[in-house]
Amino acid sequence: MEYTPEMKNRLKRIEGQVRGVLRLMEEGQDCKSVITQMSAAKSAMDKAMAYIVAKNMQHRLLEQVEKGEETEEAVEQAIQLLVKSR
Repeated sequence: MEYTPEMKNRLKRIEGQVRGVLRLMEEGQDCKSVITQMSAAKSAMDKAMAYIVAKNMQHRLLEQVEKGEETEEAVEQAIQLLVKSR
């Protein structure tokens, strides 16, 4: 699977969010601010993982359909990846 610039940009944004959390901690900001930003970074990571799994499944399913192969295994693997990421 090819990882697109969009996928990489998502992770770069998350990286920036994590740096922001560290900055808040270094500045001695209150717990609520730190946790709010950590929650946003976690949510963004969850969405990035789901997006990558979905794009991978789409790619694999199209390949398998073109070859006339069964798609059940690819769907099951995608579900397992999503469950594992939770």
